[in-house]
Amino acid sequence: MPPGPEGHRRAANIPASHTRILHRHAHADLPIAVGGDGPYVIDNLGNRYLDASGGAAVSCLGYSDPEIIAAIQEQAGDLAYAHSSFFTNAPMEQLGDLMVAGAPAGLDRVYLVSGGSEAVEAALKMARQYFVELGQPTRRHFIARRQSYHGNTLGALAVGGNEPRREPFRPVLAESHHVSPCFAYRERRDGEDDAQYCDRLADELEAKILELGPETVAAFVAETVVGATSGAVPPVAGYFQRVREICDKYGILLILDEVMCGTGRTGTLFAFEQDGIVPDLVAVAKGLAAGYQPMGTVLLSEDIFQTFYNGTGFFQHGHTFMGHATACAAAVVVQQKLQAPEMMATVRRLGAYLAVGLETAFADHPHVGDIRGRGMFRGVELVADRASKVPFAPNLRLHARIKAAAMDNGLMCYPAGGTVDGHVGDHILLAPPYIVSESQIDEIVARLGVAIDTAVSSANS
Repeated sequence: MPPGPEGHRRAANIPASHTRILHRHAHADLPIAVGGDGPYVIDNLGNRYLDASGGAAVSCLGYSDPEIIAAIQEQAGDLAYAHSSFFTNAPMEQLGDLMVAGAPAGLDRVYLVSGGSEAVEAALKMARQYFVELGQPTRRHFIARRQSYHGNTLGALAVGGNEPRREPFRPVLAESHHVSPCFAYRERRDGEDDAQYCDRLADELEAKILELGPETVAAFVAETVVGATSGAVPPVAGYFQRVREICDKYGILLILDEVMCGTGRTGTLFAFEQDGIVPDLVAVAKGLAAGYQPMGTVLLSEDIFQTFYNGTGFFQHGHTFMGHATACAAAVVVQQKLQAPEMMATVRRLGAYLAVGLETAFADHPHVGDIRGRGMFRGVELVADRASKVPFAPNLRLHARIKAAAMDNGLMCYPAGGTVDGHVGDHILLAPPYIVSESQIDEIVARLGVAIDTAVSSANS
């Protein structure tokens, strides 16, 4: 393999047979990350990888922010951790104030956890307990969407619609129900405009609610902009307004999952701000502490909080590390940076630049079917044939070939398979740090083009 543009040498990986760690794949021989520099990850041989995906849409401020690092060091020196059943702590309280200050009116309280799956799990339990506290214990059903992902804990996996992840655990998953995603490229009918498509999806959701019985449905759960399962799929205009109307009509809570698409990723602090609605609960993680510490949260409405407060007063849930002082200290600095007046304008500007770069490079590419997304959250869907939208055969594992070719060329991106229905289809998710330059975005697009062409060539050979 020839060296990439950074003069890559083959990294001295730890062979899978020698590690004591159960990695994500037991056969993986992974390079060893030892450092970070802005938007680059550095391995033990000094190879630099330009991170076009923020890891998994996590590292929104890069890898070497001195202010975040200093805040972690200072807090660890003062108080690293105190259990939340005994104490609150100053960074926790400050983070709560910041999160509410940055949220649209209607989200007034914060529940802190350590990651995205925990946040979704907590939101589901909040929704269930809310109705129990209200004296509506029959509300037990959750409706979500196909081709979605909400986390790997059992409750989050149950509402998720990523079938390959669900399949091994199906017998132990709680009952949940799924309707169609808002996936215009794949599922909007010929001749159907945005309003007609929204009406059809809204009718399907309402039919499912009536089938189950409105008095039995607790919440509808959705990613505002779908992340890794199908690749930065935004809703069409008006979709979430219709969803909000239906939830309100039947007294159902709306839970939005912004674990991946939140914290400014789409050009506003919350992706749903661009859809003209406010959910009852929203799960946020990943970019919340920009990867410097594990961090997640649920923002909830004042109505839900007051129902707990005036009822039992106790949310029947909890985690050992919730409100972790050091993690909160990191997240405080991150949120201050994200809420600075210029930051979201920067994300929108760079996101538009990235979109133009992708369109310029791939609009006529024979194997790029769709380019989509918002802000610094973009997806590229690969197809074997543009006209018919037929995907590559899944046994070719085109997404895995792209990831390997990109890494060999000093680029981190987030390809995945099963884009269409969980089994077929390939896409690439891009979520660069907000600190990249335009020249680095040019580099991302150029290296991605090389990776795609290399992967397609090897798949067709």
